[in-house]
Amino acid sequence: MFDSLIQKLLEQSILSNLTSLASRLLIAAIFILAGFGKITGYAGTVSYMQAMGVPGALAPLAILVELGGGLALLLGLWTRSVAAILAGFCVITAFIFHHNLADQTTMIMFMKNLAMTGGLLQLVMYGGGAASLDQRSSHR
Repeated sequence: MFDSLIQKLLEQSILSNLTSLASRLLIAAIFILAGFGKITGYAGTVSYMQAMGVPGALAPLAILVELGGGLALLLGLWTRSVAAILAGFCVITAFIFHHNLADQTTMIMFMKNLAMTGGLLQLVMYGGGAASLDQRSSHR
């Protein structure tokens, strides 16, 4: 019953475009905020990475992936490729930083990373939508 209603609503191009845009923006937001947080708390980021066995020298790469990838998703630029990179990043960071599943908070963070991976894989499959730079450049 609800599936057919949702399908009918999404057949309206404006609603479909807004839904696609909203999903991309919501996914991008967490990466932009995380990347910016790593810049403003750089010393803490490096210390945390080192405590987890990751070289602190990789902090700039993490910032680039999160902030750069988040901004690219926000704009809908190279959406499929960026989403694939971010999906891999989410899985890798889940296993490195959130592997203590006995701790409930850590387990939730682990599951959050996997859920984000699912959303990113949808972007890999379906792209950034009509309100994306990818879509605009493909019509030239």
